[in-house]
Amino acid sequence: MHKRIRQNKLTLMIFITVCAVYTVIVYSGKTASSAPYLSSQAMEGEKLWQDNNCASCHQIYGLGGYLGDDLTNVISNPHKGENYVKAFLNAGSKSMPKFNFTEEEKEQIVQFLSHVDWTGYYPNVDAELGKDGWVSIKYK
Repeated sequence: MHKRIRQNKLTLMIFITVCAVYTVIVYSGKTASSAPYLSSQAMEGEKLWQDNNCASCHQIYGLGGYLGDDLTNVISNPHKGENYVKAFLNAGSKSMPKFNFTEEEKEQIVQFLSHVDWTGYYPNVDAELGKDGWVSIKYK
């Protein structure tokens, strides 16, 4: 009986050691790309985006609500851009409320959306599934 308990303890210790080593290897390694830099103005814009619950209607990278447009690439869109975004922020539309943002707040939201636009494309049609199971996507 004591031999079985000792064997179970040894098996458990080996399992815990393997899990700990695996965790250290996986989470201490460098990633392929570092997080993109977000300016203080863009961070304030992101906070406004979150505080006003913009994602309940709008999407970024296809994530969010479906009532409004996906705004991932609204800044680089030749038919839209910064002025388009600023106009809608205060004017609203049938389904979009008038927020009465200050000029500074509008600029912060535009900076946040510019950063989102700069980081990638949506939908990303140039994505490829690698042999290792990771998806590589096209970045700007």
